[in-house]
Amino acid sequence: MQNIFCCFSFVIILMMSFCEGKIKLPANVTIPGVFAFGDSIVDQGNNNVVTTVVKCNFPPYGKDFNGGTPTGRFCNGRTPPDLIAEELGIKDLIPAYLDPNLNPQDLPNGVSFASGGCGYDPQTAHIVSAIPLSDQLEQFKEYIGKLKGAVGEESANKILSNSLYLVVAGSDDLANTYFTIGLRRKQYDVSSYADLIVSSASTFIQEIYELGARRIAVFGVPPVGCLPAQRTLVGGQLRMCSDEYNEAAQLVNSKFSPALHSLTQTLPESRVVYIDIYNPLLNLILYPQNYGFEVSDRGCCGTGNIEVVILCNKFSGSCADDTKYVFWDSYHPTEKAYKIILDQILEKYINSFL
Repeated sequence: MQNIFCCFSFVIILMMSFCEGKIKLPANVTIPGVFAFGDSIVDQGNNNVVTTVVKCNFPPYGKDFNGGTPTGRFCNGRTPPDLIAEELGIKDLIPAYLDPNLNPQDLPNGVSFASGGCGYDPQTAHIVSAIPLSDQLEQFKEYIGKLKGAVGEESANKILSNSLYLVVAGSDDLANTYFTIGLRRKQYDVSSYADLIVSSASTFIQEIYELGARRIAVFGVPPVGCLPAQRTLVGGQLRMCSDEYNEAAQLVNSKFSPALHSLTQTLPESRVVYIDIYNPLLNLILYPQNYGFEVSDRGCCGTGNIEVVILCNKFSGSCADDTKYVFWDSYHPTEKAYKIILDQILEKYINSFL
């Protein structure tokens, strides 16, 4: 049994050694894995096995993924966990933790626990029967047990402390729970709801820190008022961006930055970094031609105005060339847009994690 364990560990180390990325890390620095928590931006297919309407494991999703394979990624192709892992030289694809085909050798390089429809507000996941952050945390605990069983406690602890953790949520809290459905609007003004989001996020970050996470990238809220679906719902006949929604996103982000800085000061050896996603995405939306796009006010799927998840299906069709579009459906960017944004983010923030 010991020989088998040693052989397995050697294979894992060998796999990690031969993966070369575009980001050149210092010789004494390693980032062995990428983990993701949160919503559909980083859901790699967990919702495939959840009873929810927030699914995308059917065409045309995955149109450009391994020859046209829908995997449950809310995109035409790869998503942020995949692209970041590739840039860091870890691997090409980060799997969903609930993927029934997940193998022990997949564990050391990271997984995604994220669930489309999740938010920092527990009500957000409850509305659509997504996996809440509290359950994602329990899955992370379960994962840690499996990792220690696969590579041993010492190696597992090194993987956990040196890996990069992506925490991506907040969009559904504002766009759905607060504004569209209005569930929380009767209880909170925007500023108070922003406090709820930031407080919940801070608690979650402390919880994954206690389980071994140290390098934690917390993505801010994007310009939700400029998402194609929100333009259709509240943008009037001209489908303009909603200033009210965007101002709410900016308010949340303004509270995020100091709260996360405070966590870094109080959590020993932590690197909790606020990632500005608002401005990079807004630039793509406002100036698409500067980045090789032609369309930024609607998605590639169907009319592009409202189609997302089950409304984006084999009957809705899709555009001829999704590389001309910032958005794949009415809510999620295309792989090309993700790549442009993530290249900027890695260049700007990678040194903050070293």
